Amino acid sequence: MTTPLGDPGFPNEQATAFIREFRVTVAPMYENRSKLATSPPLFLLRVPRESYRTGVDRVVAALAGALRQRVPFAHLTAGTGEGADARLLSAGAGTQLYRGAPQHMTPDRFPHFHVMCDLVEYIRSHPQEWATNANQEAELRTHAGERRAQRGGVLAFTRMEGPALDGLAGFLAGLSWLSFVQLLPRRIWARHTSRKVMRGWLGAEPVAQGSNNLFRVMDHLAAERAVQLMDDAAHEESLQEFDWLVLRALLEDLRRPAIGRILPGRRRRTSRPVLFLELPPAGEPGARAAERFLRSLRRAQATAGPPGPLVVAVGVPSDALLRELGDPVESTFPEASVRLAADGSAGEPPVLVTVSEADLAARGVPVLPVGPKTFRFSRYVPAAIVSAVTTLALLTTGLLLQPVVFPPPRDCLGGTGSVAESAPTKPVPVQTTAWYEAAVRTIDRQNARVEQYAAQGRTVRTVVAFVSDPPTTDDETRFDGTIPELRGIAMWQDRLIREAAADDSLIPLRVDVRKAGVAFHDAESEADKLVAEVADEKSVPASDRVVGVLGFAQSRAETQAALQDLGDAGIPTIGTTATADEMLTGSAATTYWPSTPFNSREARIEADFAHTKNIVAEPGFEDRCTPAKHAVVIESSADLYSHSLARRFVDDFHGTHQVFDFDQEGRFGSTPLSGAVSEHGAASLARALCDALEDEPDSVVYWSARAKDFTALINSMDTAGTCTSRDVTVLGGNELTNVAQTGAFANKDWLRLYYSAHRLPTDDPGASDRTRQFVSEYDAYVKATTHGTDPWRQDGHSAVSYDAFHVLSQAVRQAGLADRDIERKSVLLVLQAGIAFNGATGYVSYDGANAPPRDKTLVLLRQTGDRPKAVLACGAYDQHRWSEAQGPPCAG
Repeated sequence: MTTPLGDPGFPNEQATAFIREFRVTVAPMYENRSKLATSPPLFLLRVPRESYRTGVDRVVAALAGALRQRVPFAHLTAGTGEGADARLLSAGAGTQLYRGAPQHMTPDRFPHFHVMCDLVEYIRSHPQEWATNANQEAELRTHAGERRAQRGGVLAFTRMEGPALDGLAGFLAGLSWLSFVQLLPRRIWARHTSRKVMRGWLGAEPVAQGSNNLFRVMDHLAAERAVQLMDDAAHEESLQEFDWLVLRALLEDLRRPAIGRILPGRRRRTSRPVLFLELPPAGEPGARAAERFLRSLRRAQATAGPPGPLVVAVGVPSDALLRELGDPVESTFPEASVRLAADGSAGEPPVLVTVSEADLAARGVPVLPVGPKTFRFSRYVPAAIVSAVTTLALLTTGLLLQPVVFPPPRDCLGGTGSVAESAPTKPVPVQTTAWYEAAVRTIDRQNARVEQYAAQGRTVRTVVAFVSDPPTTDDETRFDGTIPELRGIAMWQDRLIREAAADDSLIPLRVDVRKAGVAFHDAESEADKLVAEVADEKSVPASDRVVGVLGFAQSRAETQAALQDLGDAGIPTIGTTATADEMLTGSAATTYWPSTPFNSREARIEADFAHTKNIVAEPGFEDRCTPAKHAVVIESSADLYSHSLARRFVDDFHGTHQVFDFDQEGRFGSTPLSGAVSEHGAASLARALCDALEDEPDSVVYWSARAKDFTALINSMDTAGTCTSRDVTVLGGNELTNVAQTGAFANKDWLRLYYSAHRLPTDDPGASDRTRQFVSEYDAYVKATTHGTDPWRQDGHSAVSYDAFHVLSQAVRQAGLADRDIERKSVLLVLQAGIAFNGATGYVSYDGANAPPRDKTLVLLRQTGDRPKAVLACGAYDQHRWSEAQGPPCAG
């Protein structure tokens, strides 16, 4: 795929990254089409006023040439003459996208746009109708129905002439034809369309004024605007509202169908529509129409959901327009490429980039044609085939099995054993100080080896690992994941240093382990110290220059604030096991890459899992289980991780639920879940929970709080013994991995425990060779550095930090190939371009967006005794396994 030498290049030699990201944003690889689920920000490319025409033609030709006949796009020209400013460019945008869509790709229908465009066109053409008769609702409905019939489809037959008969027979035939062939179908269509538009988006807008009828809303709007339009057909306020209505309808059409999964329409969304807008200087013909379109876009995007089109305005924006659009700060093309890869948010300023005269005079950067996947047949062909086969199979099955009643299976998922089955009689002993110090000593020794490389003239750099303060007691050690996380970091550093001896392209990395307080209480202040240090690092040796951060292991308000500060300073950060969606907000959205799935994905999978899988023991039958119809949710509302996970589980769980807000120190957030009952004592929570389980015996206990509080509750329930005569099923988040595998529940033979993790157990048949290799190396490392039984052999924290360090080291290596100084900006650019490899936790594939790896592995484990058993593995554990093909609850 090449670009002929005669084709115009994009006018800026620094725009290579921008062009590359433009192509990926518009038409990513088919396997990565989930990138199309975002709404990019508006891009303003400013050209010199003196070279307006040349600049616009050059920029649009370069970008549009890469899309032609491959991606639906619209080129909204400025126009000439007096009528240029009276045009509604939103109508032109929708028309061009509809007519120019490549064959058999989606979206291929524009029902919201067409009906709104027809109504607006009628109102602008007939304002005098409302001067003589204030109610034109029926006329609007008739006009819209007629235009829909003219476009063909199911209403086309309503334009056929009726039978030509004489006499009474002719009268009755004509009346029947008019009623049942012409009027009734159009009335049904109008009612359906009105409901779809009003429920879809217009009903929530202030212009609807509480009405639920599309044609009545437009009739009232026309009555308000008729006088203005009769006096001035180009009345600016009226045109602005009409332009917004049409554009908002178009954005609603571009949302459908959704992206991915198995339906033909969804799998055929393989590219993103693009709108090129010419923006003449203020006062020139067409300038008012172009600025009106941009104001409409800003208003429409405030309520429209993703995905959205990529809009590129090229020209000379006025100062007044820039103020209305939020006073964007001017960016360079490399900075704009970062914004292209990110998901835009409603209300944010556009991305403003200037194309200079020198850029226009130079040859520029070639823009290669995009290559989205194409299809030979309409999506209706496979849909019809699948529907026919499914219908035939259902009919056959119904006929064959009609006399037989098959009860649903009642086997307990993962077996009937409790956490006490085959468990040691006492919790696994831990060596708090010795194990922590062993990991730190390993890293210190390896840092000395890195310094030896530096003394030999090799390029080395430093990364900072933020960990919580070391645990001080055995119980704190069981509740905390710091030790296994440090082990994973030490293991990857050792591998990196060893392989660097033979591979000169590898960059050995020092690890600066920094304590961030108990439960990361000091995370923000420690992050601020690092920011201050890197601001004045020219005086420090090159080996001490920080190129990135590893952290954090917990989602808390303090770690969220720390990520914001690191983001403000532009420091690349690879997360470990912090899973709250809220961690990726604000400035962190450009510098932070999580390593584990977000709470939103975990909660959705767990909610579907609890409601559809046999995990709750039937009363009186320990070997028979049913899905959970009720959930008792326990959160800590002041804890970011807990509240985030619980809130999303409640939203996604299809059964009934009740909530307890639990914190032993009495710290409660200001916005607990609706109906939550606050409890600060483990004994009182145990009593309340037992009462709830008595009332709803088919309940699952969903635990989102911390491991320490969980242990306190389980011990209180066991001591009271009021509801432990039958098994209790608990489903929890990844926080419980810290304690579940240490044998802390050795004698709780009434507890059935499921929880999430981030890699498969070693003895699972589906475990990859890379996972088994990691565990083998982990066993050897633990044996060489510590004594005693290791409780975290099957825990995922070490594997996650191992892979996280792998990501950062690979980004540093690739940045060093192009940037000898290895600036942090270069590391960010590599991360934004994407990184992929098979890791200890499964397939790790960052596609450039600041988000967890695409379809990252999430495992649900059932704890039985001293070993966990995988009952569900979702996501890309290997390169060719995806959630969309795994079915529910993975592909929900």
